[in-house]
Amino acid sequence: MIARLRRREFITLLGGTAAAWPLAARPEQVGKLPTIGVLLAGTRQTHGQWADAFVQRLRQLAWVDGNSINIEYRWAEGHDERLPELAAELARRKVDVILTSATPPTLAAKRATSSIPIVFTAVGDPIGAGLAASLARPGSNATGLSNQQKDTATKRLELLRELVPGLRRIAIMVNIDNPAAKLEIHELQAAAATLALQVTMMEIRRAEDIAPAFEGVRDRADALYVYFDPLTNINRLRINIFALTARLPTISAFREFVATGGGLASYGSNTADLFRRAADYVDKILRGATPADLPVEQPTKFDLVINLTTAKALGIEIPPTLLGRADEVIE
Repeated sequence: MIARLRRREFITLLGGTAAAWPLAARPEQVGKLPTIGVLLAGTRQTHGQWADAFVQRLRQLAWVDGNSINIEYRWAEGHDERLPELAAELARRKVDVILTSATPPTLAAKRATSSIPIVFTAVGDPIGAGLAASLARPGSNATGLSNQQKDTATKRLELLRELVPGLRRIAIMVNIDNPAAKLEIHELQAAAATLALQVTMMEIRRAEDIAPAFEGVRDRADALYVYFDPLTNINRLRINIFALTARLPTISAFREFVATGGGLASYGSNTADLFRRAADYVDKILRGATPADLPVEQPTKFDLVINLTTAKALGIEIPPTLLGRADEVIE
């Protein structure tokens, strides 16, 4: 009888303990998935393919959205003034890591938090922007992939000379509020002087500045170099329509400027590849690595893309040797 009573008391005690498990031995933390905040300057339409490359690589690393992780997106939709509040939202949510692309979103994230790890992609000058003490040892909560490569802007100008025989005058469109642009513009001006090219600057700050910028360059340029950042990315189709109307061949750094924007040519780092590699950074951080100790890496995959449809519309015949070097030809 006593043994039976003690057994009943033990079962009752065990049942009471089990009922308390959701607050103790069966804690919420076990079921709480790590959250990745994605802060991008564009829209799902302009940046979605890159975000998809990131998610696909995460899946290969066993991080599946809604299963082993949660992903929260914040899209600035081309309005950089929204970035600080969007970054602050992610900081308030206490996400486990923030993914960014380009300098303005990364700076917004860095100003919003000094503790949440930040993985950036396609930042032009991480050291100059104050995001990293050095490429080898960033030393803060931000690390990732830079698209800073010496001489790539010069190579784009040289390609433009091959595309446009007799090129003498070049217009450069740049979002002057993007701090990362300064490094490339400096290289471009030096390269233009070496190549004996006359330069006209087309400074913009918002989409409404694009049309007046083309009015200001009328009859003063033989071709257009577009500094590719979130503002010119979102407006790439508009820019190329204006350029085609003005009979200006265009070149930029990213494939999308040509493939979905109608530009003549692009040469630069493969952005989808940078986003895929960013997933490896996130994987390491979620498994305990510290951003301060993860070196900033450079692009390893570069693409030359040429649009034959645009070339035909401009009356330009692409040299066969240049077509042979292209990674992608759009017809």
